[in-house]
Amino acid sequence: MSVSPEAHLSAITETVEARSYNEPEFLQAVHEVLETLTPVLSEHPEFVEANVLERLVEPERQIIFRVPWLDDQNHVRVNRGFRVQFNSALGPYKGGLRFHPSVNLSVIKFLGFEQIFKNALTRQRIGGGKGGSDFDPRGKSDAEVMRFCQSFMSELFRHIDEHTDVPAGDIGVGGREIGFLFGQYRRLTGRHESGVLTGKGKGWGGAEVRTEATGYGAVFFAQEMLARTGEGIEGREAIVSGSGNVAIYAIEKVEQLGGKAITASDSSGYVVDEQGIDVELLKQIKEVERGRISEYADRRPSARFVSGGSVWDVPGELAFPCATQNELDEAGARALLGGGVRAVAEGANMPTTPEAVALLQQAGVLFGPGKAANAGGVATSALEMTQNAARDRWDFDQSELRLHRIMRDVHDATYAASERYGRPGDYVLGANSAGFVTVAQAMIDQGVV
Repeated sequence: MSVSPEAHLSAITETVEARSYNEPEFLQAVHEVLETLTPVLSEHPEFVEANVLERLVEPERQIIFRVPWLDDQNHVRVNRGFRVQFNSALGPYKGGLRFHPSVNLSVIKFLGFEQIFKNALTRQRIGGGKGGSDFDPRGKSDAEVMRFCQSFMSELFRHIDEHTDVPAGDIGVGGREIGFLFGQYRRLTGRHESGVLTGKGKGWGGAEVRTEATGYGAVFFAQEMLARTGEGIEGREAIVSGSGNVAIYAIEKVEQLGGKAITASDSSGYVVDEQGIDVELLKQIKEVERGRISEYADRRPSARFVSGGSVWDVPGELAFPCATQNELDEAGARALLGGGVRAVAEGANMPTTPEAVALLQQAGVLFGPGKAANAGGVATSALEMTQNAARDRWDFDQSELRLHRIMRDVHDATYAASERYGRPGDYVLGANSAGFVTVAQAMIDQGVV
């Protein structure tokens, strides 16, 4: 007897909630996808018959391990490590490592689930996975970070290689951490397997534009959304949250395209610079000195620092949430609407709450969800894998051109899916449905595995 799409989705939702009742971030990510799939399942009853969704919401493998390490006082410290290998129907698991105190299994599963669809949208033939630890690299010496990374990789190396699972960076994992992780992998395996990690140094297998890719890609996606309505970024003010890798390069690309980014933030508060954020100063403070955002205002006469508060209270036509999940809530969305926001593109993973998304969409704001708008990072990681496999290296201009083309393709596929399934311009529906159809078809083709 056939089952209606609505009944099928309801049953899957109940199953996930029962199995993962204590994982709120993961449940939020699953609900966000399932709520958009009714028209897809109506067109593809074979996905219901094959019960693709029940398999898709359950990771293929979840790895949790102890990470012991010595601090500079020779005290033994212990953290918890994670790697969730979610779906490999399209290729080896691909997704970053996050080192942050907030990391737990729910967070890693939410990120891994999002990664499935994001990676599918890039058309780069990579599966979805994610990992990390509740280790906090802030305030740690380079020697402490090295010892932690070496201990972390001493377990993780058993579960990864360039054909199985290819981690990269995320919050708290930049070039320093990737270097330490790769060095330990090489030591343990006796192989210089460049393709096992992405985000590497340019002198030993890294790719041009990988550092810039997520931030640049989010701005390229916003540019494509605006272009469909005959608009652009030039002359517009942008509100950017965060001050890490994604935020810095989103700010840089906004300014290259003729806009003006006037904010940046961290956990202590935010800065407003009406003359436009000085990207080089921001890089010096956050990437070199690993300082706080307040130091930017101390050195920049045109800037002011606001302790606490919400960066979304600052008026601007473009918004790029680039910090962390659920940072843009309903109150923030109302503030953005009051400030005249025209387009929002998520640079972080799930930074906008469901209530805020609904409010922005109802108001007619162009909204680019993270699984589409921030796909530039993983897309460029896949390009790094391609270069590693060919023992090749592309220059910056060639790499940025490839990134821009990929983001245009992601936008176009997302918009086309929103049209096909009845809500033109609903990029949430479009990203979820386009990514899902690609993965679901591959799963059916490969049998019940």
